[in-house]
Amino acid sequence: MLKILIAEDDRELRQLFSHVLIRNGYTVKGVSNGQEALDALDCDYFDLIISDIMMPVVDGYELVRQLREAGITIPVLMITAKDAFDDMQRGFVSGTDDYMVKPINVNEMVLRVGALLRRAQMINDRRQTIGSTVLECDSLTVTTDEENFILPQKEFMLLYKMASFPGKIFTRQQLMDEIWGYDSDSDTHTVDVHIGRLRDRFRDNQDFKIVTIRGVGYKVVKL
Repeated sequence: MLKILIAEDDRELRQLFSHVLIRNGYTVKGVSNGQEALDALDCDYFDLIISDIMMPVVDGYELVRQLREAGITIPVLMITAKDAFDDMQRGFVSGTDDYMVKPINVNEMVLRVGALLRRAQMINDRRQTIGSTVLECDSLTVTTDEENFILPQKEFMLLYKMASFPGKIFTRQQLMDEIWGYDSDSDTHTVDVHIGRLRDRFRDNQDFKIVTIRGVGYKVVKL
């Protein structure tokens, strides 16, 4: 089920958006400012973000700017009370994908969310590219300049998950929960074993490396 993160400091509006989106089949998490949104993204994956602009702590412009600078391409629907062209332009320049002005027609919002998700799916096409290395999710295939091969499923999904968010740190428990599932009897040492195998396979890869964050977990870094 597709997951949407709503960053909106107006509690009633946040609840309205959540109710409408849940009714349309989405899973939703609501937060009250951009910093809480960034914290939520550190702990979970979301398919789309709906963000107000005027929020305390970290506003919508800064939220999107930080996401794009980190290489995170999650589609963002910006919602604001401002309708001046300069404000809209600033939103798009910061990296937002679409823009709605309050008062919001929630039915239109649902249509825009669906369109953004379809566009993101077409762009991603269940494929990740790091330099000249291409990961094809449907076939578990990795293609480099030198070779083309199929990875074991768990190894592929580990690499694909981290490669989708280069520079983002994933804890061992996060990777265990997402790849093996919450009900798995395996422990987090299993993640270490699979990471070790991936390191061996991609030791000479010129596009990325897997970095250990001692006491925390792992991340993929572009070279």
